[in-house]
Amino acid sequence: MSQMKNAIVGQSGGPTTAINATLAGVIRGVAKTDQIGTLYGCLNGITGAINDELIDLSASMDDGKLALLKHTPSTYLGSCRYRLDKEEDLARVVETLKKHNIGYFFYIGGNDSMDTISRLTAYAGDSGIQFIGIPKTIDNDLPVTDHCPGYGSAAKYIATSVLEIARDCYCYSTPSVTVVEIMGRHAGWITAASALARTSYSSAPDLIYLPERDFSTERFIADIRQALRRRRNVVVAVSEGIVVPQYDDDCGTRDVFGHRQLGGIGKALTDIVKFYIGCKTRSIEVNVLQRCAAHLASKTDLDESEAIGKAAVQAALAGETGKMMVYVREEPYSVSFDCADINGIANLEKKMPDEFISPDGNDVTAAFINYVTPLVAGEAYPLYENGLPVFLGR
Repeated sequence: MSQMKNAIVGQSGGPTTAINATLAGVIRGVAKTDQIGTLYGCLNGITGAINDELIDLSASMDDGKLALLKHTPSTYLGSCRYRLDKEEDLARVVETLKKHNIGYFFYIGGNDSMDTISRLTAYAGDSGIQFIGIPKTIDNDLPVTDHCPGYGSAAKYIATSVLEIARDCYCYSTPSVTVVEIMGRHAGWITAASALARTSYSSAPDLIYLPERDFSTERFIADIRQALRRRRNVVVAVSEGIVVPQYDDDCGTRDVFGHRQLGGIGKALTDIVKFYIGCKTRSIEVNVLQRCAAHLASKTDLDESEAIGKAAVQAALAGETGKMMVYVREEPYSVSFDCADINGIANLEKKMPDEFISPDGNDVTAAFINYVTPLVAGEAYPLYENGLPVFLGR
């Protein structure tokens, strides 16, 4: 009788509020089956597999820790941004997997992490190891899946923050323009979620600019002038990835995947407003704050993130490999799970579709609001102690 195969799980890319909920789902999924032996955790993403740096998750996690893990932001196992494109690295990963009798490899991450799954699937060939990617990205830009684990919580944080920023702005009688710079390199999903801040007592954001549309300085100035005629204090949400031609600098630092370091577009736009309009301005760069904001997590996001981790285990046991787990939306709102070929996902980006962006390119549509509203639903507060949240450390 052949020895029971073990499994391994890793986390990669930028941290989110929900990535550990997915890890908890994988751990629970493995614990429920008698077809998998030990579940190992791969430290610091794929580099842990390269260097044989693993921990035994089967032995170290009980129900209490798993409950805490679900509400702990960032990556419990550590992360990396490492391009797995050297044959010696691929060989070392497979050597580690064989050494530990691994039959199932789960990798939680975004676009670049799915590239890792694609490369391992191709390299390992008929090794008998099954490779499953599980989506994770606040950017919400992975193809095929309706949305991505982590996005709902990031959207909730952005909408709440813009609503609170607006409250700060509205208390002054001096005309002002506040530009809120929000993450989003090529896809505007996070910035678009700021539209949820609009209520019966707040119009903010008055304007939304996304990287899916070419930016016109002239049109921006006209939009601001028109908005100031409607109200005294104007709030603008803008994706960090929009390109203002006279301010664009393509000489910035790039990571190993070729992504240019962004930041500063909010300041550039306030400079434009000062020069052409002359009113009081302020630039607020949200930066990474929405990535690990467990105090504003979406219950829907955390519950779905845990469930997709469990579903990944079932997919692997059913014989799937070279796939990424995906959400399938159903109406009235709910999700089911499926898996899709990794080669139709890795290194590809899903941008905001035309029907989600206003014809003028400075706002979102009702269709987008209908899409995003259920994703931020429900509260999932972490455990608090002495007034502060408690997270699971390693």
